[in-house]
Amino acid sequence: MVDLLRSQVWTFRAAFLGIALALLFLRLLPLGAGAGAWPGPDILLCVIFAWAMRRPDYLPVWLLALVLLLEDILLMRPPGLWTAVVIIAVEFIRSRVALTRELTFLVEWALVAALMLGCLLAYRLVFTLSFLPQSGFGFALMQVLWSILCYPLVVGLSRLAFDLRKPATGEVDSYGRRL
Repeated sequence: MVDLLRSQVWTFRAAFLGIALALLFLRLLPLGAGAGAWPGPDILLCVIFAWAMRRPDYLPVWLLALVLLLEDILLMRPPGLWTAVVIIAVEFIRSRVALTRELTFLVEWALVAALMLGCLLAYRLVFTLSFLPQSGFGFALMQVLWSILCYPLVVGLSRLAFDLRKPATGEVDSYGRRL
């Protein structure tokens, strides 16, 4: 039984890695978004928050750091800055997993929206304090708003495709600890 649970955790980790790499590959493709086009949502951020709200044990810090650092390097952002901001937000969620289990979806959506906005503001604050050039605030805010609107779709697809749900009360992980 324990081996089955541990293999399921590794299966979900491999699925997350595959999804992240596919989304990063699609983001790197030149799909015709020219200058002046509206930014699309950050689907990877939505997937990270959806999976962290439902099953934080499927997203260890080392896997998040690996994926986000790779994204930072390939998208030519300052290496580690966005990684650190997102990991802090995910750890905020992870530390409150017992409280977030009981949240309705609208409250969860509002919490994720606040975290996405907080990530944007923290990222831009570091850019401002270090005098780095950055894109317009409206452009970045539009991407976050699209991501917030896309979050329910990502949650629904995660539920349908992977049966990713919040743990039930009394459910245990592969080590016998309560979730």
